[in-house]
Amino acid sequence: MEIRLLGTGAADGIPSFYGNDEVSRYARQHGGKDIRTRSAALIDGHLKIDFPPDTLNQVQRDRLNPRDWTGVVFTHGHDDHFARRELQYALFPFTEMLYMPYPIYANPNICRSVEEAYPNWPIETVPTRSFHAFPHLDYTITPIQARHKEDEDSQNLIIQRGDKTLVYATDTGIWPHETFDFIGAYSVDVLVIECTDGLRKGTYLGHLDIEACVGMVHALRTMGVLHSQSRVITTHHAAKGGARHADLERALGKHRMEPGYDGMVITF
Repeated sequence: MEIRLLGTGAADGIPSFYGNDEVSRYARQHGGKDIRTRSAALIDGHLKIDFPPDTLNQVQRDRLNPRDWTGVVFTHGHDDHFARRELQYALFPFTEMLYMPYPIYANPNICRSVEEAYPNWPIETVPTRSFHAFPHLDYTITPIQARHKEDEDSQNLIIQRGDKTLVYATDTGIWPHETFDFIGAYSVDVLVIECTDGLRKGTYLGHLDIEACVGMVHALRTMGVLHSQSRVITTHHAAKGGARHADLERALGKHRMEPGYDGMVITF
């Protein structure tokens, strides 16, 4: 399998829109891995995770063609993950296509939102539920419950193909007991996990700082969910977390974890 991290920033990206914090100033001056667009990913070049407002920029930057996509899976309905108005550009009159070329997999709230925005449009929506697996081509995708947007079924994703298993976990909070119990049956090769609050402990329970992120990873290693060769990569970093990419490398490296960056490709 291959996962491409199209974006690794939190809701306001890095540098943040109006931020004058140290991390944003550094990113504006130095660029490179410190520039972070809103979080999204692409599996094996065709299975898309989330659809942020930066999607057009991301596909242009990485020279990707969305016509290659076979499905879009949403994690939850926050604006930085679910830019529903961008979906219209796949269809007539913006293209010659008369139907959406891929299904949209999402929790019922997101499916209803798409249907309300595009009544009677040829868009296939498939409702998903935490702890209920569904197939897509030769993948098995199992949403698991995150502690994040509490007015809907916020989902992290277990994605399996052949003997490979990926967990894409943004946005997470500290998982509820049901999620830890459920994932205990899996052996995970790659974990992509949010680390929104970085070096500064936040007050919102729906996000992780480095200490909480390391704690989650330690628990999964102790459970045997993460094995000796598993890679752990972070995403969804916020400028308010106070960490540049190099700071994250130092802080996470001692725990055998890696900070992700926009355009990073992981093959396993």
